[in-house]
Amino acid sequence: MLFGVDGGGTRCRARLAEMDGTILAESIGGPANLRLGLDNSVRVVSECAKQCLRQAMLAGREESIVACLALAGASEPEKLAAAKQARYPFRSAVITTDARAACIGAHQGGDGGIVIAGTGSIGWAILNDREYRVGGWGFPLSDEGSGAWIGFAALKQLLSAHDGIRDWADLLRAVFGRFDGNAHHIVRWMDQARPAGYAELAPIVVAHAQRGDVVAVDVMSRAATYIEAICSRLDTLGVSRLCLMGGLAESIAPFLSHARRNRLAPPMGDALSGALHLARAEAQRIASLKSEVALHG
Repeated sequence: MLFGVDGGGTRCRARLAEMDGTILAESIGGPANLRLGLDNSVRVVSECAKQCLRQAMLAGREESIVACLALAGASEPEKLAAAKQARYPFRSAVITTDARAACIGAHQGGDGGIVIAGTGSIGWAILNDREYRVGGWGFPLSDEGSGAWIGFAALKQLLSAHDGIRDWADLLRAVFGRFDGNAHHIVRWMDQARPAGYAELAPIVVAHAQRGDVVAVDVMSRAATYIEAICSRLDTLGVSRLCLMGGLAESIAPFLSHARRNRLAPPMGDALSGALHLARAEAQRIASLKSEVALHG
C-alpha cells in the first residue's frame, strides 16, 4: 500500500492508496510542519495513518505501507536530515518538502513550477531534473503574501487605527472583536502566536475584501504583489507551465494582474498526488531490489 502525506503549518492531509492509484482512505490531522517540532510531526503523521487504516478496515497494517511524507519545513537541510533519521511505523518512508510534492503533483511528474499561497508562501520549480526554490524561508522573515502575512498585515493596520494613525474600517473592527476590543490582548497573543494563528485571520480579510472594504482590499492587493513577484522570478528561470496552489490561491487570484491570471495553468494534481507519485517510485525501487537479490541469490 502507498501512503501520502501533505503536512503543512495549519493541518496535515493524508491519503492511503493501492499501487494502481485506487484510493482506500483519506484523513486530516493537526499541523505537521517540522518547524513545530519533529516529535509533533511524527505523531500527527502516525495518527493520520491509523485513521486511514481504520477507514480501510486494515487497522494495524502500518508495516505494509510505503510512505512519502511531504512536510513543510523539510526544505531546511538540518530538519530534513533529522526527519529522515526518525522512526516511523511504515515499511519505508520517503521524506520531502510539501512544496516539492505539490510541484510533482501539479505537473504529474513533468517539468513546471508552482507558487503556493497557504499558511506560508513559496515558489518551486522542477526543470530538466533541477529544482529551484523562491521564498518560503519562514514567517515573519519570509512567506510574504501568505495567510500568515495577511493576518499580520491586518493586525498592524488595526493597531495603527487604535493609535489614531489611520482611519478605522469594518475589517479592523471585526478583527479587533476577536481580541475583545483590547489591544493588550493582541500583544499577549502575539507573544505566543505561530504562523497558523496569524493565518486564521486571513479568511476575515478575504471576506471583507470581497465586500470592498478598503483596508482589506489593500492588504489583499499587496499580498498579490508578493505572489506575483514569485511568479515573475520563476518566469526568469524558464518555467513555461506555472500553477497557483494552496488554501488562499483562489482568494488571491482576483488581485493578480490580468496578464498573470491568463498565464496560470490549472494544476493536474495536488501535494497528496505528488506524495503518492514519490511513494510509488519508492515501492517500485524496493521491489526491484528484492527481485535483484532473488535473481542473484
